[in-house]
Amino acid sequence: MHDGSVDLKAEARARIYAQPIEAVDPAQPELFAADAMWPIFERLRAEDPVHRTDSPDYGPFWSVTLWNDIMAVDSNHGAFSSADGITLQSLESKAEQARRGARPSFISMDPPRHDEQRKTVSPVVAPSNLQVMGPLIRERAGQILDRLPVGEAFDWVEHVSKELTAMTLATLFDFPQEERQLLPYWSDMMTNAPGHGPVKSWEHKREVLDEMVARFTGMWNDRVNAPPSGDLISMLAHGESTRNMDRAEYAGNLGLLIIGGNDTTRNTISGSVYALNKHPAQYRKLREDPTLIPAMVSETIRWQTPLAHMARTATQDVELGGKTIKAGDRVVMWYDTGNRDPGAVQDTHSYLIDRERPRHHMSFGFGIHRCVGNRLAELQLTIIWEEIMKRFPTIELVAEPSRTHSIFVKGYETLPVVIPSRH
Repeated sequence: MHDGSVDLKAEARARIYAQPIEAVDPAQPELFAADAMWPIFERLRAEDPVHRTDSPDYGPFWSVTLWNDIMAVDSNHGAFSSADGITLQSLESKAEQARRGARPSFISMDPPRHDEQRKTVSPVVAPSNLQVMGPLIRERAGQILDRLPVGEAFDWVEHVSKELTAMTLATLFDFPQEERQLLPYWSDMMTNAPGHGPVKSWEHKREVLDEMVARFTGMWNDRVNAPPSGDLISMLAHGESTRNMDRAEYAGNLGLLIIGGNDTTRNTISGSVYALNKHPAQYRKLREDPTLIPAMVSETIRWQTPLAHMARTATQDVELGGKTIKAGDRVVMWYDTGNRDPGAVQDTHSYLIDRERPRHHMSFGFGIHRCVGNRLAELQLTIIWEEIMKRFPTIELVAEPSRTHSIFVKGYETLPVVIPSRH
């Protein structure tokens, strides 16, 4: 499966360590696409864990790379606000957003509006609702797996990861299942820049996302004139804090719910297959003891870290790691390197499905913005692997995956596999 990636990673490591530390810039999507960004974070954790970059592509920002410092930022929403957005945006993307207009969502709000809007949608992922959804997810997972070819290479992302998350997301929205693939398509349109994923140009992106908002506006109009029900659109249409929001805010919340419901689960489903293939001893351990599936799921969420970072804006001068972050500065919490911090995670770069504390990771964030759907993500991942283990002795990687060209979404565009046989 050698495709030159080892040489590329070696070249990237040599180049990164040849730079003076002040020149190190972690916001390089091409390195994320090659899985070659790790030496940057290795250096920053060791030499400059609160690190300022004046990026020509993203503007000035601080990188926070150690577990405890990330926790300090993430859990202090008073000093570190989400109101200016929760991702590090390129200057080109900011210019496009200015043309299109802001689309705020509750994750990019501070209390009290954040708390009110989050409370509106949280019942959909309450434990009682997850108990109801579990059997449906299991039935659909079985249907997806039973359609897979045996002895023939196929793309796991397209045929499994996207399918399960699209089915679940369609259920949450009460969106037509026969059109469910629009949901991951729209997610990819929102998270990719032109020239990557399905996005051809900024104009193409605008057109498609305007079509998405128009479709969901029609759904809003239907739900607001019907009795309240348990789907997300009805909750927003009838919620006291959301029923009067404007089109831009509705669009922002749609984006949050679609991306949040898609990326974490979809890329961890793919990441689990990849990780187990790269660590065959762990795969054997899982086959010998399927009760390790929940722990394996949590370890994959740590190891994969499906969203690499979250960003905040300082509301006041703050001392962190011996540096002074000024009011108005952008601060980026790199979750992917926090999950590799040897001061917080033992044997940090190893993939170990029987860790003593498998849920000790920061992939879901902390504080008021902790991922609202984290239990649903874990449920889907646990169920799909329980159903996989019933059917297939192994799933084998046949080539290296292609990864997303993004410093935010750490995922897979394709993952070529073969299933040699069924049980």
